[in-house]
Amino acid sequence: MKILVCNDDGIYAAGLRALCKVLVPTGHEVYVVAPDKERSATGHALTLHRPLRVEKMPSEFFEGVKNAFAIDGTPADCVKIAINKILEFKPDWVISGINHGPNLGADILYSGTVSAAMEGAIYGIKSLALSSAEYKTDHFDGAASFVPKILDLLNESSFEWPNKTVFNINLPVTPPEQVKGIALANLGSRMYKDTYEERVDPRGRFYYWLSGDLIKSDPDPESDVSRLAEGYISITPITFEMTNKELMAKVKNGFADLEKKLKIK
Repeated sequence: MKILVCNDDGIYAAGLRALCKVLVPTGHEVYVVAPDKERSATGHALTLHRPLRVEKMPSEFFEGVKNAFAIDGTPADCVKIAINKILEFKPDWVISGINHGPNLGADILYSGTVSAAMEGAIYGIKSLALSSAEYKTDHFDGAASFVPKILDLLNESSFEWPNKTVFNINLPVTPPEQVKGIALANLGSRMYKDTYEERVDPRGRFYYWLSGDLIKSDPDPESDVSRLAEGYISITPITFEMTNKELMAKVKNGFADLEKKLKIK
């Protein structure tokens, strides 16, 4: 299989290197197109108002990888330009990560890691978003060791891969023998206390720096938040199909009445 690998922590990130290290020995063709520097929390942003620069990395940069490119853009830029320009084929998989820190609950809305995988799904490509449970770690080998097994599990599964869908996977940062298993989980919720620190630059101008602390985690025992905290690999199928079909069915008659009152049509 041909695998396109991306991330949001940049092409020099330890998580990306660990991911390539475990994918190459599987015999798949691995291609890397990643941001030239960290682009965390960029969501699904695209670069529209300036050109994108592409740098081909030396062949020895990632051992065994077919080709690697650094892009001065967002994670979504990387996947889009890889599919439309850099690669001469459509990859079989897009795998984004391994992110430095978890992507749980509503975090996926801001995550560049998840957005890179979502860009793959937009093109109808099977896509995974991979994240580690800890922010402050450079030890990804244990977590990365599960990736080929998960890839085989999903690739050999009998279910039909759903359209517009990404599997969002969070990996515990513990010795592999201490991981309890794989848990299919709901998206949970994590509440943050957002604060903006006010500072003054050397020229006397005010600026603000977003900071905040986690104040509440999801008590739902079936959520990705809970399952990861218990020591499981959490796997959540997510989609960019945001239509609330259940609500549409409930309000359909009400909107029909409103249409009559407004004399539309």
